[in-house]
Amino acid sequence: MKQKKIPLRKCIASQEMFPKKSLIRIVRTPDNEVLIDPTSKKSGRGAYLCAKEDYIDLAQKRKAIERALRVQIDPALYDQLREYAKTVIHDE
Repeated sequence: MKQKKIPLRKCIASQEMFPKKSLIRIVRTPDNEVLIDPTSKKSGRGAYLCAKEDYIDLAQKRKAIERALRVQIDPALYDQLREYAKTVIHDE
């Protein structure tokens, strides 16, 4: 039986490939609003970040989200990411 292909995405903090479901999608909407996208279906420029606190800290230090989305980020977004990361299932 043929195995189903698992979609992979690159984490903007570590530049490593991970299964899409274990990552957080952050999107810049056409209105330049930056949101966490739990459905991965919102329109706009998206970036994926590993749902672990170490990677979120690394992204904040390197300003990886700002570079990937080409927009200034409110520091409160990183706190929202840390809270949301606790709800994401990690497939390792």
